[in-house]
Amino acid sequence: MTLIVRGQSGAQADREGLFRQSDGGTLMLDEISEMPIDTQSKLLRVLQEKEVRPVGGRTTYKTDCRLIAATNRPPQVAITSGKLREDLFYRISAISIALPPLRERHEDIVPLAKSFLTRFASQANRVINGFTPPAAELLRKYEWPGNVRQLQNEVQRAVLMCEEKMVDVQDLSISAPRVETPEDDANLTLMEAMERNTIVQMLKETGGNKLETAKRLGIGRQTLYNKIKAYGIEA
Repeated sequence: MTLIVRGQSGAQADREGLFRQSDGGTLMLDEISEMPIDTQSKLLRVLQEKEVRPVGGRTTYKTDCRLIAATNRPPQVAITSGKLREDLFYRISAISIALPPLRERHEDIVPLAKSFLTRFASQANRVINGFTPPAAELLRKYEWPGNVRQLQNEVQRAVLMCEEKMVDVQDLSISAPRVETPEDDANLTLMEAMERNTIVQMLKETGGNKLETAKRLGIGRQTLYNKIKAYGIEA
């Protein structure tokens, strides 16, 4: 069993009995550097004594669980700024993992996006099977300044905007820088250039069969016709 509690609500942990509920399992504390300092002191005491006493209670309970803590700040910066107790950090940092931002892990973006898509499509009772190649490429190329939370929000929005069974570039709100393309003299965004190239390549693979091309791209036939016309593609 795994329970997750955010740092800002840490003061509720004892009242809700999260340590007792996690006994024999895993408790994850998210954004621990946002937890009030006095709550961090109580947490340190629990970890050292391996027992808890509910707020207002007289009985103490033994607790034994695996603790995972996460912070959106570099630990040393949080310690220096007074956001994180140094003794608590050294108590919980037996194994530390530095997770790079998404812009440095492009290979993880689409798998994460697909996982979010499955969840949000199910919640919305929608049948959405994935991302078209241009949409997936745009997700991979984007810098994601808001990291995983931004990606999650973007996918949730795409589920609401998508009218086909595959999320396409027009369902995404993110944009790409403008670049010069060798296909023509017009300025296309990187997103548009990638989409145009994907359509051209797919038309070649299907021998110009528009119905099969639309099927492979996961878009409607009329949508494909509109894109061919908009990009001046000679099919």
